[in-house]
Amino acid sequence: MEKSQWYLGTPNGVILCIDQAQKGQLQGRFYHAYTKEAEVFSTIEEAIFGLERFYDSLNFPHPTTDNRTFIKEERHTKFRQERTRIMKDEELLNRHGDLGTFIVRVQHRQNSSWQGRITWMDQNKTVYFRSIWEMIKLVEEALNMVSEQEDSPGERFWQDEE
Repeated sequence: MEKSQWYLGTPNGVILCIDQAQKGQLQGRFYHAYTKEAEVFSTIEEAIFGLERFYDSLNFPHPTTDNRTFIKEERHTKFRQERTRIMKDEELLNRHGDLGTFIVRVQHRQNSSWQGRITWMDQNKTVYFRSIWEMIKLVEEALNMVSEQEDSPGERFWQDEE
């Protein structure tokens, strides 16, 4: 299979590895180019918060809305850090999850959500998403297709267009 969709193409690209799916909870890890260690998560919510912290540390993509806080401004600091790439794209692309592996490229953080594209590496298919919720649904759908659990007969986003 040609791996034409296997690229990161952005400083904030991550490899999302799903290792387990128990009782509706996705567990796994994600990798980015700025550390060799994986960030492990036991729920998809933990993954989303971890990714959001990562994007905040890069300040890329820049969010169009600020977090609201009651903390005084002098105590509230931005998380931006200068980062140096430690892993090459080829090394990142060799990371794989037990159930599924995805390349996530968030292009925008607008309307308090994310927009971008996700590549399901196991099938070499790429789909654009318009929100975090839609991205999560794409991951869940891909895992359902692998395990052949057709729980919801809704629209199939990963199907080839005819």
